[in-house]
Amino acid sequence: MNIKNLVSATLLIAGTTVGAGMLGIPLVTGAAGFWPAVVITFLAWFFMLCTGLLFLEAALWLPEGGNILSMSRKFLGFKGKWFAGSTFVFLYYCLMVAYFAAGAPILITWINQIFGISLSGVPGYFVFALIFGSIVAHGVRSIDRVNFLLVVAMVIAYVALIGVGSSEVSVQRLQERNWGFMVGSVPILFSAFGYHNIIPSLCTYLKKDRKTLRLAIFLGTFIPLIVYLSWQWLVIGSVPKEAIADSLLKGQTSAQTLEFVSGNALIPKLAMFFAFFAITTSLLGVAFSMVDFLKDAWHESPISTKRTFLSILTFFPPFLFVSIDPSIFDKALGVAGGFGESILNGLLPITLVWIGRYKKDLATHDALPGGKLTLILLYLAGVFVIILEVKHLLMGRT
Repeated sequence: MNIKNLVSATLLIAGTTVGAGMLGIPLVTGAAGFWPAVVITFLAWFFMLCTGLLFLEAALWLPEGGNILSMSRKFLGFKGKWFAGSTFVFLYYCLMVAYFAAGAPILITWINQIFGISLSGVPGYFVFALIFGSIVAHGVRSIDRVNFLLVVAMVIAYVALIGVGSSEVSVQRLQERNWGFMVGSVPILFSAFGYHNIIPSLCTYLKKDRKTLRLAIFLGTFIPLIVYLSWQWLVIGSVPKEAIADSLLKGQTSAQTLEFVSGNALIPKLAMFFAFFAITTSLLGVAFSMVDFLKDAWHESPISTKRTFLSILTFFPPFLFVSIDPSIFDKALGVAGGFGESILNGLLPITLVWIGRYKKDLATHDALPGGKLTLILLYLAGVFVIILEVKHLLMGRT
């Protein structure tokens, strides 16, 4: 096993997974309490780990360079290809909407403080879209350089926040629990554990080294699991339940709830820095994927070469949605996890492997043992999360 390749693949998966999704987690697990949050976070991680291994199995059946569209076309036909493609677009637009709703207000606040102006509402969202849309439109080199700086800043802010905020954690708050509220957080947890889109690229990068790929998926998702658990420990342990519930109602991020921690004035400032960097790194990655996806989908069209136009198509819909409803952060994350992640990164890989193993009799790589029973149980879990999100949309998340 090549250790360098393993480390690179692990960090790529971890970097793809950790992002703005974690800002919504304590808002929906806070009502249940810390220990129920630990249990449901672990179960969500395990489900997404299993479906990632199934996605790997399907990817290994394809020639190098295969992606989600070619996978779906091979196993599900032309209609399946377009269903998967539509789900991809739906998922990443939902995530973009969430990132706009959470990131733009922070940038607007900083602009107002630095330049002494009063920017708010639609003009503020437009400035946010213009800045990051320009970075994406400029190309991969621009995205890579800006993303590197943002990732470094995010890591520094996170370590500082955990270090400073740990003194505010109350053992009494950590002991509070209400197991009945535990399951409702699954859709947003799903949105925070998405990494499956890079598996086909990793197969090519590692030349289909199955052992390294399996270990990288485990380690690359285990790191975010630890990060998410420590983040919930900090927020749930230091912020009153009432404040967490109020932030959820207002569509704020969990970083904003740390304003209620009065013991150290530095904590809310560090939380805002961390939140902004987590949001914008995720935004750049998702926008980059969207532009390339649209380019590939329209590869025979003249507009496929117009990166600026494709960037506008990527950024305008989330700008429009967040302008209509600025409090849409947790709703967009929930829809992304409950529908997008559950279908694209849950039911789809299960279906692909079922057809590959039991309909086409392709040689299995044993990426995930357990046979038909494992696939059926995972499929039922994915359907349950979709039903749960439908209930949330009809009755509310609180």
